[in-house]
Amino acid sequence: MKIPLAWLQLSREKIKLLVAIAGIGFADLLMFMQLGFKSALLQSAVTVHEQIEGDVFLLSPQSDALISMKSFSSRRLQQSLGVKGVESINYINIGFAIWKNPENQSTRQIMVIGFNPKEQLFKLPEVQENLAQLRLSDVVLFDDKSRPEFGPIPEWFNSGKTVQAEINEREVSVRGLFSIGSSFGADGNLITSDLNFLRIFPNRDSNLIDMGIIRLEEGVNYQAVINALRQRFDQGDVVVLSREEFVAYEREYWENSTAIGFIFNLGALMGLIVGVVIVYQILYTDVADHLPEYATLKAMGYTNNYLLRLVFQQAFILACVGFIPGMGVSMLLYDAAAGATGLPIQMTISLASQVYILTLGMCFVSGAIAVNKLKSADPADIF
Repeated sequence: MKIPLAWLQLSREKIKLLVAIAGIGFADLLMFMQLGFKSALLQSAVTVHEQIEGDVFLLSPQSDALISMKSFSSRRLQQSLGVKGVESINYINIGFAIWKNPENQSTRQIMVIGFNPKEQLFKLPEVQENLAQLRLSDVVLFDDKSRPEFGPIPEWFNSGKTVQAEINEREVSVRGLFSIGSSFGADGNLITSDLNFLRIFPNRDSNLIDMGIIRLEEGVNYQAVINALRQRFDQGDVVVLSREEFVAYEREYWENSTAIGFIFNLGALMGLIVGVVIVYQILYTDVADHLPEYATLKAMGYTNNYLLRLVFQQAFILACVGFIPGMGVSMLLYDAAAGATGLPIQMTISLASQVYILTLGMCFVSGAIAVNKLKSADPADIF
């Protein structure tokens, strides 16, 4: 039977092994938290996008993200009806207004989404059920996953209480709830009609829109219609995006054009560096402490490759054993952070796999540096 020498060496000193597991688990925890927050950032940024029913999207080229939209003429959206394959059009206006908490009168900024309720534009069933309500004056739907600072709106509404609130110093009535959730750009959300949107933002030009949404006829050549739309709007005042490009456009902004994405990437890198240092110290100390034994193995005929494999086996064991507590603690912290912030922070297979691969790389890099010490394991030194 083959002796598991790598494991025997690691488990020989229990305290040192526990310290090693704690160190690697801590490094994994740093990477999990930073990458988890980054994942929540990117996921929350496109939650609204994913709930919109549409095939093609028109934006101003000056628009950076959902929280920083620039308007363009609604006439451009109307012109898309002249392109073969276009079935219907709608639009969205987005603005940030001051919401007054009806319970304690405190104020907070909230994102308002306005659209023409002539037809269903959102996949959200709660919005579908309340299209008739949205056609009424000063009626809004409230995101029940908004931060609690906006007031106990969901509790009041679900209890049957009439919910009146003030937004931009205008009184509105909450006639329904929906679920999207807060993001790094917006703590809460409202959905209303295009006419009510203009009542909330009276200085907005009714001929300007923030986003055009186009639905295509079933069975048409998707890319051919997009190309035709791009030819129609070749003046450069409108950007034509497919659904996939629309989502990627938002992700690109948050990941590469803001300090937040850079900070999360830097935090994950720092966790990786910390892990490399910790594992290197563990493996280097182990090699140094057992240098005479390694020299003896060389004298017995064991090759350098065998000794290198031994150190890499130790690195692999440390990666696997240290990953488990790091992942377990991270899941607990994810639940706590999600409950406190309302952000979609959760453990996923993709995220766990990413950190596990980074952990393996971290340990193998440390092992590769530590094995340099084996070059000095000369059999002649022990005779």
